[in-house]
Amino acid sequence: MRSKLTMFATVFPVVMALDLVTKRWAMSALVEHHGETLGGLVPLTLAYNKGAAFGIHLGADSRWFFVPVTLVALALLTLLLRQASRSDYLRIFSICLVISGALGNLYDRLRWSRGVVDFIGPINLGFSNFPIFNVADSAITCGAILLALSFWLEERRSHSAPRTAPVEERTAATPPSAE
Repeated sequence: MRSKLTMFATVFPVVMALDLVTKRWAMSALVEHHGETLGGLVPLTLAYNKGAAFGIHLGADSRWFFVPVTLVALALLTLLLRQASRSDYLRIFSICLVISGALGNLYDRLRWSRGVVDFIGPINLGFSNFPIFNVADSAITCGAILLALSFWLEERRSHSAPRTAPVEERTAATPPSAE
């Protein structure tokens, strides 16, 4: 468990610091300048998201639905972290990313009714616009992708591991010795 806590103690402050600093910067720098770009590459637009990912809303102020949902998700992620093998660094890292991002957005939901501060985007994909997001959302997304990869690799290892027959089958298949 010590290595898991060490990983969390490393990932969490980095994600939270980046999330808080960039949200603070966005609220001060973008308040008057909607549609700025970061070096002409990434559009920046200040937005307050009262809903969930991709702007999913459940009424006018859905934060009181998403706060308990986030707490349940954090409890499940903590359980998953506890169950992870100490040597499964990919799984531990991915869970730490998701937890850190979720806590970053939870902080916004609890501190005010405006919603979660988003500012990166919208990004034109050619066929659609990718919604506005933030550093916490990026941590959640990257962590979820890495977690899925971790589960896939575990499944792949379990299918490729050589299977040995149970002891009863091996002894039954062995002919009696002629003594």
